[in-house]
Amino acid sequence: MGHDEGPARRVLAGPGGAAADVLAALPGADLTTVQLEVARRRAARLAPADVLRRHRTDRFTGPSPLSFPLLRRIEDALLGTASSFEAVTLAPLVPLGTHSAVTGLAQHRVVPTGRGTEVAADPTTGLALEAAVRRACGGVVRLATVQRVVRAQPVPAGLFAHFSLFGAVTAGRDTGDLEFERAAAAEHARLMAAGCRALGATAVSLGVTVLDPRFADVLSAADVPVHPFPAREGGRGGYYEGLCFKVYAAFGDEPAEVGDGGFTPWTQRLLGNAKERLMTSGLGVDRLATLLPA
Repeated sequence: MGHDEGPARRVLAGPGGAAADVLAALPGADLTTVQLEVARRRAARLAPADVLRRHRTDRFTGPSPLSFPLLRRIEDALLGTASSFEAVTLAPLVPLGTHSAVTGLAQHRVVPTGRGTEVAADPTTGLALEAAVRRACGGVVRLATVQRVVRAQPVPAGLFAHFSLFGAVTAGRDTGDLEFERAAAAEHARLMAAGCRALGATAVSLGVTVLDPRFADVLSAADVPVHPFPAREGGRGGYYEGLCFKVYAAFGDEPAEVGDGGFTPWTQRLLGNAKERLMTSGLGVDRLATLLPA
């Protein structure tokens, strides 16, 4: 069911037209004023017991069941392998539309706020924004971070809408003959492998999906085992371009998917320059925590 059907139509439609259209057409400052006033009125009706009840049941607000020291140890290990990247502390929010306008992610999968922002859903999007700012000064930009993110799509019972991700980006300019792409892809492949090995992985490999035939041998110098993953549909449709990969790691058992990466057109869109290039990659901190030996 689409978001303009069912309850949404009943709630938003009225004799004067769709309320959503009216609100969406308001200037940013006016819309913020309305949203803040609505939030104020709704909050005024809540008692402390209501807040506690929501905390107990809302998948967006409850604490992670995973050990804090374990998650922190994983974060430190991953950041420790990224010495060639500048570690940055991202804000928990990004400008409204970052995920939909820049990356193509459906807007209903992120959590908007009442102040023209949305909650970060992936650290590489925030890193891409910062990389675009720094690219104005020229030169290759390498950034990395760990961020607790939130995604609004439904999750299986027992899972949370928030989790930590390690992310890295390399931003630069097309130098011809896929020279930048080869160097950046190898750099990120090694980073993903080094991070997993720092946590004790006995084997690391990449499942590679080639989206453009020119990129078929871009990872040939990565010194990380690769295998074809041609059936991956999640990498198609505009999120990635050229080439993308899944990261698999084994910790004394069968290999499991722990990360993701690929080339994206995000800095091209942000800077309006087709010559811009961006390589992104990331590892799931919470996912790794569930795989490490006790």
